[in-house]
Amino acid sequence: MSFSNFVLKVSFVAMIAFASCAIAAGAHAESSVEIALSYKDKKFDPPQISAPANTPIVIKFRNLDNDAMELESDSLHIEKVVAAGKDATIKVRAQKPGRYEFFDEYNEKTARGALVVK
Repeated sequence: MSFSNFVLKVSFVAMIAFASCAIAAGAHAESSVEIALSYKDKKFDPPQISAPANTPIVIKFRNLDNDAMELESDSLHIEKVVAAGKDATIKVRAQKPGRYEFFDEYNEKTARGALVVK
């Protein structure tokens, strides 16, 4: 096999591998679930959200309050400050079935919610 044929074959294999990764990444993005969550008067609405197990989650979050808040969850590895009147997109990795608590760090005792994964 000549050197140019070898380079051509290696390039072809690399191109196929790259295309496979791109397709897999696209399929992964399409398989996520999107959940709407808002915050007003120091409360989450709804206070409990749910998602299927083993599926990436995208939370479309709206802070409708007059103050900034910090959406936080140790179990979900979330820590996101959202200014008053602003929106945020929060990506959460696929989770096993269970209940995952979240809260507003600035109002931790009153502003609490949960993600239930089934």
